[in-house]
Amino acid sequence: MKKNILLVDDSALMRRVLCDIINSDERFQVQDRAVNGLEALDLLSRKTYDAVVLDVNMPQMNGLELLKELQKRKISARVMMASTDTKEGAKTTLDALELGALDFIHKPNNAMDCRNGEFKEKMLRILAVVADSKTPTIGKTFTMEELKTSKKMVELVSKHASSVGGNKVVALASSTGGPKALQAVIPRLPKNLKAPVVVVQHMPAGFTASLAERLDSLSEVHVREAAEGDVLEPGTVYIAMGGKHLNVLTMASKYSIHYTDEPSREGVKPCANYMYESLCDSKYDQIVCVVMTGMGADGTQGIQNLKNKKKIHVIAQEASTCAVYGMPKSIVNAGLADQIVPLEQIAQEIIMNVGVK
Repeated sequence: MKKNILLVDDSALMRRVLCDIINSDERFQVQDRAVNGLEALDLLSRKTYDAVVLDVNMPQMNGLELLKELQKRKISARVMMASTDTKEGAKTTLDALELGALDFIHKPNNAMDCRNGEFKEKMLRILAVVADSKTPTIGKTFTMEELKTSKKMVELVSKHASSVGGNKVVALASSTGGPKALQAVIPRLPKNLKAPVVVVQHMPAGFTASLAERLDSLSEVHVREAAEGDVLEPGTVYIAMGGKHLNVLTMASKYSIHYTDEPSREGVKPCANYMYESLCDSKYDQIVCVVMTGMGADGTQGIQNLKNKKKIHVIAQEASTCAVYGMPKSIVNAGLADQIVPLEQIAQEIIMNVGVK
């Protein structure tokens, strides 16, 4: 049975082109179209779709306003953003992801350019992931009481983690649903965390700096987009630059960031496998590997190769808390996971494993 799609875009030409792309795939059919957020809200109030393809800039009610209204009314939907805003408008894109959009694609300014094979292939790939997601895009958000309880638990854990010894590093991988999931983990880490945190989040160039800035504003630990040559320091989170592969180089007793420009691996760039494999020759006593929500299997091969050479501890995000249970599932199926924990507990498990100063 074909999956039903709602397409929301104010441009008649763009609607026609995107409809043609979606309907060309035997897995999908555009069931309804809307010219703005108000029309889409009315349809979503009455009908259920497998996925929504949503523009940002529209009259009467734009895409971000629609996402806010869906949250307010507790209407579940699986949403991917498709807008000319989403390439350079990194803030707009991050706002959309925070409001529940699962993923995004940049539309060319010219509708006819959407017909090229690369755009079509990427759009259908993302749409398939969004439509198959078991977790609705506009789903559970943590209440203030839950967040306070979680913060108290992290503080309690930190008090008992001061005795944890060893020179360690945290290497975290995430993809679809990752930007929102990272906001449930990074801001819960204490500033006196005894280890650096290196993150590969699958995003294109131009977005990771904004993601790092946003996380930094919410966190006690320092969060930055990793720059070439950065020396890893405890209590700092380094997010891999979009469009390049991040490696950790070992130099005597110091570790630094080095980028390489190999082709995409596992269909992504940056690829977490490179990050994990670059740690094979490090002198860390233990590497804490964290694999969170995302499509595909990035991280599995890298962690397997790392396990052959180093002592590691692997934390996988539990299925029901993942936007897309792909990467953690691959880790679990490969028998690599030492712990399988829900999203809200990942921070405290990191603290318990690496300790605080």
